[in-house]
Amino acid sequence: MSVSILIRNLQAIMTGLPGAAARHAGPDIRIDNGAVAAIGKLAPLPGERVIDAADCVAYPAWVNTHHHLFQSLLKGDPLGINATLTPWLAATPYRYRAKFDAELFRLAARIGMVELMRSGCGTIADHNYLYYPGMPFDTSEILFEEAEKLGLRFVLCRGTATRTRQLEAELPSALRPETLDGFLQDMAWLAKRFHDPSPAAMRRVVMAPTTPLYSAAPEELREMAQAARALGLRLHSHLSETVGYQDSAHAMHGCTPVEFCERIGWLGQDVWFAHLVKLDEEEIRLLGATGTGIAHCPQSNGRLGSGIAPIRALEAAGVPVSIGVDGAASNEAADMISETHAAWLMQRARRGQQATPAFRGGSYEGGADEATVEDVVRWGSSGGAKVLGLGALDGLRVGQQADIALYRLDDPRYFGLHDPAIGPVASGGRPTLKSLFVAGREVVREDAIPNVDLAELGRQARDAVRKLLASS
Repeated sequence: MSVSILIRNLQAIMTGLPGAAARHAGPDIRIDNGAVAAIGKLAPLPGERVIDAADCVAYPAWVNTHHHLFQSLLKGDPLGINATLTPWLAATPYRYRAKFDAELFRLAARIGMVELMRSGCGTIADHNYLYYPGMPFDTSEILFEEAEKLGLRFVLCRGTATRTRQLEAELPSALRPETLDGFLQDMAWLAKRFHDPSPAAMRRVVMAPTTPLYSAAPEELREMAQAARALGLRLHSHLSETVGYQDSAHAMHGCTPVEFCERIGWLGQDVWFAHLVKLDEEEIRLLGATGTGIAHCPQSNGRLGSGIAPIRALEAAGVPVSIGVDGAASNEAADMISETHAAWLMQRARRGQQATPAFRGGSYEGGADEATVEDVVRWGSSGGAKVLGLGALDGLRVGQQADIALYRLDDPRYFGLHDPAIGPVASGGRPTLKSLFVAGREVVREDAIPNVDLAELGRQARDAVRKLLASS
């Protein structure tokens, strides 16, 4: 029988819900049997564990809907730091991808997961594309093992490519494409072994070729979509990150990238795409009409110079919005606090950039009302849960899973806040994480993760980077 937990005296509670429900007065939250049992002014029950959170604000644990965990050992590569997407792909991830053995891959995954946990993230969807024929280690198994050790919810977006792009043509055999049959067989095996379709799942599997335009032939993509739906799996990929996608879709198929995805059965409520930065109005309408989701990755899009996704227009059209941090190789601080802070700022900047003076027909000065902190918390929590189909993570409220981050705003950057509730997103930085709960289990306590020695992890990371540099 589980012992209930009472979190008392919170300064503020953000729920991740829309409108007036975005905040709850609390000040207390009860957790029982892995779920939120009550919120309000609560008295301790006999035998209940009590956490005094008088110096804390509570958020729903973040749901990260797009990552590349293996890139945690590829931060700040000098050859890629000032490159745009296509040259960056060649300079960094493709250059190093074949150099990962099981030990390096496991270390990179652990670093990425720990970094995310310390930002208050409880669910990670990793778009892993390290697979090739005859591979001597199983990256899927490693990812699930590491997530289970840390107590995280983990969604494997199993990537693949059945054909190569020109920039990959001269790469070693470890990066050669898979066959469609081999990929589909592995997807069926992964679904049987790891996929839990329940709304409170700790493990999920998603079919996720790297990008529809380049990774497979149209008829293969149709077959993948059909196979995924027969297995009860969702679909995920990259799309429209740069103008290169628009040029390629026009040259190859005579249409826009989103129209191409519609033709091959890759739109719908069971599909979400990372990025969606470069879109026209008809594409936005089509994504909204089909309920296709987005993993918005503002920092990577900014770092690579790709642009800022039109999140408000997408959401107004009916697109489910979530937030992902993308890979650390194009985002040198791959955590959800940095990402949500950037999302808050960049949507405002995007609208402000479009302002024109009144004498030229303009009607507003800036874009400070384009995204609120409450919007960003919703996108990064319940929005992510919707995109992933995790219906039991629909905000910090009674009956939902107790995935909760308690932030202690004890750094000077938070001193003087008139509204402590907005601190983690608006002030940026990394607040002290008093506790992180996933399914009611405390996986971080007083900023520490059980059985994780950060100093040793840092030493291992430095050794790994030296090994990678020596082999390049």
